[in-house]
Amino acid sequence: MAEIGKYIYGIINSAPHFFIGGGANGTYPISYQDISAVVSDSEIVDYDYILKDTLARLLVRHQEVIERIMGLGYAIIPLRLGTFALNEDEVRDILSKGYSIIKEVLNKTFDKIEIDVAVTWSDFNYVLKEIGEEEKIKEFKQLLLNKKEGVTVDDQMKIGVMVKKTLDEKREKYANKIQVSLSEVSEDIRVHELMDDKMVCNIAFLINKTKQKDFDKKVQDLNNEFAEKLNFRCVGPLPPYSFYTLEVKKMEFEEIDWARKKLGLLNDFTTKDEIKKAHRKQALSFHPDKNPNTPGMEKEFDEVTKAYKIFVDYFKACEQAGQRSSFKEEEFKKSLILVKLRQ
Repeated sequence: MAEIGKYIYGIINSAPHFFIGGGANGTYPISYQDISAVVSDSEIVDYDYILKDTLARLLVRHQEVIERIMGLGYAIIPLRLGTFALNEDEVRDILSKGYSIIKEVLNKTFDKIEIDVAVTWSDFNYVLKEIGEEEKIKEFKQLLLNKKEGVTVDDQMKIGVMVKKTLDEKREKYANKIQVSLSEVSEDIRVHELMDDKMVCNIAFLINKTKQKDFDKKVQDLNNEFAEKLNFRCVGPLPPYSFYTLEVKKMEFEEIDWARKKLGLLNDFTTKDEIKKAHRKQALSFHPDKNPNTPGMEKEFDEVTKAYKIFVDYFKACEQAGQRSSFKEEEFKKSLILVKLRQ
């Protein structure tokens, strides 16, 4: 039988009145001091192994709950999609361990919103045609056509590379102008991955609520300036997904023990400085540049880096829990919890 736990959507200040009688989609608050987690009862599943279409539906529900609460005027810190706790006690443990960082983020975001701006070419085929008519590309095409042996596949690939390079240069020029202009009324930005060549830019902007009208005007001005070349699509206001999403990491003894052995640490206790020294020593020993002819060095080097990152999280988790770091299994809690900003 599937285990039922608490799915955590986000964290807010206090327990708001709109939960009286039950929230939307079966959500309700679990409180610790002056903060509350917004949760629902749900089957505990590992989202890493869910089909893409199912994951997309879960993401929509996750965001709908968060954005509904934000729409009622509450600042909410989103939690990473797929965050579960076993029960109410573990939810309160998460709130307790992460209290300092949660309050810090709530104070930073109570008057902030995110607006995502996606820009695409108005007529992508026309842009490609324009590029194809540029002198350097026309000359290269003519040079290929004059070849006695005809145009080869390699020749066609070279033309494609030239077109792609020119397209990227055009895109970068427009993207930089858009980014600079909108950054003037923003507090931070996150440049997201482009979905395809038809996209010019995909950027998240963190802005103060009082600046939203100024931001909207900037977007409209850019839209007017590039009316025949670019299409602008804005999504927001949103919670600060791209800037302040929290992640809950449950650390197990086996993971710490593996990292300890990978860094060659033999004592039952250690310090941050000792971890850094051990990491530097192992990284130097397994660096691919130092061992160019030895197979498997890149894998070893990556594992040393992973081990060090595990220890960085482990020390933060110990600090949040108010306990010393230990490699003794009997002193290691069954599940040490770290609350941190998602990278």
